[in-house]
Amino acid sequence: MANATGGPEIEQLIQLLSRLPGLGPRSGRRAVLHLIKKKEQLMVPLAAALERAVAAVRVCESCGNIDTVSPCGICSDPRRAESGLLIVVEDVADLWALERAGIGPARYHVLGGVLSPLDGVGPDDLSIDQLLRRAPDYSEIVLAVNATVEGQTTAHYITDRLAGTGVTITRLAHGVPVGGELDYLDEGTLSQALKARTRF
Repeated sequence: MANATGGPEIEQLIQLLSRLPGLGPRSGRRAVLHLIKKKEQLMVPLAAALERAVAAVRVCESCGNIDTVSPCGICSDPRRAESGLLIVVEDVADLWALERAGIGPARYHVLGGVLSPLDGVGPDDLSIDQLLRRAPDYSEIVLAVNATVEGQTTAHYITDRLAGTGVTITRLAHGVPVGGELDYLDEGTLSQALKARTRF
């Protein structure tokens, strides 16, 4: 029986796209069919862009960001050094989200994940030692990790390791999101919002 997907090259493309976050085999097939239908307008430029990215993309030796140079553009910006603010994030996606929010001049440190003994992720698997070496160069370190059990465990571990350095350690506020309605929030979020209440 003939292969319904049209050949090993197409099947390999489907399999590779299916591995991307948010895509499965069905979405992978749809994406491949769309690429093939738009071969000249989309597939050819995409293949060329991927080839250029493979050759150009670098992981920043200082913070762990992804850029085409190392140190990255953020670490090379002298205005950011003057702020004395270092924001610790789990992943590059978190760094990019904070940058999109326009938080102002700050530098970052990408941990590369969170502590998770069940998944076999310990302190040596993250860039915590590198963070400890960078810490004395900053006046404040913001732990911008997710409000998950693993994220909070990682934040506590880092706080313990930074004790005695004299660096101010803060974390992101947790609570009611902008535009959020109380009725739709979970109890944990409401509890945190009440504990972190501010003067009107």
